Amino acid sequence: MSYAPIITEAALAPRKYNDEKSAVQPEKNFKVRSQSQRMKNLRIRSSGDKANENYPIVVHSHLRWDWVWQRPQQFVSRLSRRHRVLFIETLAPDPQLASPLARFRTLEDFPNLTVLSLQFPAWRWQDAAYVDAERRRLVLEFIKGPVAGQFERPVQWFYDPMTAPIFIGRLGERLTVYDCMDELSKFQGAPPEIRQREQQLLAQADVVFTGGRKLFQAKSRLHPNCHFYGCGVDATHFGRAHQEATQLPQELAQLPKPVLGYFGVIDERLDYQLIDALAEANPEQSVVMIGPVLKVDERVLPRRANVHWLGQRPYADLPAFCKGFDVCLMPFALNEATEYINPTKALEYMATGRPIVSTAVADVVHNFGQVVQIARDRGEFLSMCQRAVLDPDCSAINLGLKMARENSWDSIVERLEGHVTEALQPAVART
Repeated sequence: MSYAPIITEAALAPRKYNDEKSAVQPEKNFKVRSQSQRMKNLRIRSSGDKANENYPIVVHSHLRWDWVWQRPQQFVSRLSRRHRVLFIETLAPDPQLASPLARFRTLEDFPNLTVLSLQFPAWRWQDAAYVDAERRRLVLEFIKGPVAGQFERPVQWFYDPMTAPIFIGRLGERLTVYDCMDELSKFQGAPPEIRQREQQLLAQADVVFTGGRKLFQAKSRLHPNCHFYGCGVDATHFGRAHQEATQLPQELAQLPKPVLGYFGVIDERLDYQLIDALAEANPEQSVVMIGPVLKVDERVLPRRANVHWLGQRPYADLPAFCKGFDVCLMPFALNEATEYINPTKALEYMATGRPIVSTAVADVVHNFGQVVQIARDRGEFLSMCQRAVLDPDCSAINLGLKMARENSWDSIVERLEGHVTEALQPAVART
């Protein structure tokens, strides 16, 4: 979809939705089902079903599997240990495609997971009715064809609200989950219809999870079974940053020290004037930015000699890069796109044992303020970075290491599954 970072190549013009012409006709006033209505529906779905612990999952994602490794990949890879999973992604529209294309693959590291990639011709991308109808057709044909019998009565798991009206009630699902990881309506290029489609998803979901505390405060007012589960971390993976055996990437080893580094998506959520000011104030230091550039004109990126844009790197290589960082940066702009974010990289940085400096993003302040140095303005950000270089706060670093150990992705996924299992139980068993 055009409203969120799903692609690594340059996107074409964002698709303009017109729900009056769409194959999906959303209701104008959605009513959230009452708890009694939910229990009645769950009783119908659950009675006589003795296989609720082995349910298949169909995931509708706005992020591509092979893109930056984020919340969907962390959750889904772990869910696939116990469940068969179909992960549906959308590639950028292709100007050389004459008709829609669907390809699938299984992953060597995750044999229980199938990735279904959809791609649409650029000349039809603006036709909402066509894209919605073809998306549904391709998925239904795949489920009835190459993987027939593997995804009967699944749990539908949504990251992408735009796909909800197309699929809810169409797959014979036993349960609908909405994992809201971002306020996507705030992102650059978001179609205005996403608000209405998310409203429909919230009205029809059985369980809602949120990735941020502010998101929870917003969504829990709209859904009675909403739960906040923020960032997790693979502490062992990122702990390689403080192991002697981990080798520095050559391109980082040759840079002047100290190195102030960032990894993640490079988009409208970053404060480029702040990054430029940091580099200008300390020309003898290196500012390293790792990640794909998306939805911003590359001309806004600071091009000073000591600013290094290294592009996207594999998730497996990030600990080695972090080993070369003297300070980990979260230079977020304070704007609509960052109002609800809870950055996954906060705990990942903590697991590397490096000092961290961030701007005052609300969830960072609330969740990680004891570990992360929080700057309220540009001058404070610059001074905190220099203090972190010269005199790292060892007590904060140790607290961060402890926090990383206590917030594994494994433990979070186990709790998510607990909520799903509870929702799947017959109503009589829950009283």
